[in-house]
Amino acid sequence: MAISVFDLFKVGIGPSSSHTVGPMRAAATFAQALVDQGCVSDVRRVEIRLYGSLSATGVGHATDRACVMGLMGEWPDRIDPTTIDSRIHTLRETAELSLAGQVTIAFDWSRDLLLLDESLPYHPNAMSLTAFGETGELFEQTYYSIGGGFIIEAAEAESGIAPDNDVVLPYDFSSAVELLELCNQHGLRISELMMANERAWRSDEEIRQGLLHIWSVMRECVEQGLQHEGILPGGLNVPRRAAKLHRSLLEIGKPNVITSTLSAMEWVNLFALAVNEENAAGGRMVTAPTNGAAGSFRRCCTTT
Repeated sequence: MAISVFDLFKVGIGPSSSHTVGPMRAAATFAQALVDQGCVSDVRRVEIRLYGSLSATGVGHATDRACVMGLMGEWPDRIDPTTIDSRIHTLRETAELSLAGQVTIAFDWSRDLLLLDESLPYHPNAMSLTAFGETGELFEQTYYSIGGGFIIEAAEAESGIAPDNDVVLPYDFSSAVELLELCNQHGLRISELMMANERAWRSDEEIRQGLLHIWSVMRECVEQGLQHEGILPGGLNVPRRAAKLHRSLLEIGKPNVITSTLSAMEWVNLFALAVNEENAAGGRMVTAPTNGAAGSFRRCCTTT
């Protein structure tokens, strides 16, 4: 399976790539499937069922909210996270949901969004969505959020084979040892080999523009984290600290990286804290697979 850098690093929202980004993508994929099948106007109700880990931490990870926004036709890389609270509030008050942004259906939060104390067989992060019409079920699909924002459908999970594509990489590898062997064999640096692989999908301009976009989202995430204050969502009453720490460091003066390693590291820690707080608050950020999620794939193709 060939994986692009833009598969590994995704623009999304917090607090979790597997519990927030993945479920929103699954719900949006489901809504788009209804549109593609030409039956979205026949839908009268949609039921969301969350299983396993998605159910156990669903509220804390905003999985429930992510699923609802996905059904509205929102995608993690495009949604404005500042609009989510007000839209969820309106939905709860009106009990109406704009399915795929095209048709309005009834949506009862307690009836149509179920956190179930059971698991499905193939992965702990499972969710099923069912669309009902006037006379019964129209369409149903089960998704597994396998980490890093990746999702697979039930048939893919049952087969045990990760979804593949037709891309053939010029330098295919499945381990770091193979990667280094290819570099030595062809006289390439790792960055050059990775760039050559990335060209299997996109032009040099598209690659660089895409990477610059990812970098700009990362920077904006830090900047937002340095500005926001107050209490983080989740019910634990955890105060934001980055903005206050930022003001303290500004009072100390600009750090000299060469002569003051400690001061430089304080800024590095501050930026990391700002991103962590934006993530916890459901802000926009760049997600990437954890070690567990990365283990679900056997080949990686990244640009360094």
